Amino acid sequence: MDKKKNIALIAHDHMKRDLIEWVEYNWEILKDHKLTCTGTTGKLVEDAILKKMKDSKSGMADIHITKLRSGPLGGDQQLGAMISEGNIDIMIFFWDPMLPQPHEVDVKALLRITVVYNVPTACNRSSADFLISSPLFENIYVPKVKDYSDYMNRRI
Repeated sequence: MDKKKNIALIAHDHMKRDLIEWVEYNWEILKDHKLTCTGTTGKLVEDAILKKMKDSKSGMADIHITKLRSGPLGGDQQLGAMISEGNIDIMIFFWDPMLPQPHEVDVKALLRITVVYNVPTACNRSSADFLISSPLFENIYVPKVKDYSDYMNRRI
């Protein structure tokens, strides 16, 4: 991981407001990184950061936000592919534990792939705060990724 991180920001519908409040609070950190979002979350994140930049009168910097499809329409799979290709360093996913999701299988697969590729993942506001406030966040970091060659080379 370079100093400039590739950060995925995702939120289920009932958690979008929480994520946007978190983004508004942390916008000065986030604006210097590459962001990837699913569905409408990308537009909400972009609007929140641009508004904060305008309000702070700190000058408008270019922000880099990749917007994927909505989670239930394939965005979770797109993000999973980006993780498996090494294009996501951190995932912040405010998921709703109280409501069943139409794409629950996709959500489980996405969380699984972050574990397989050792991607730091925050699933709520507290863990997101701890993740971006870590001294490791602002530095170059080389995560140890498990070697799955035995699994790949096994005889069936």
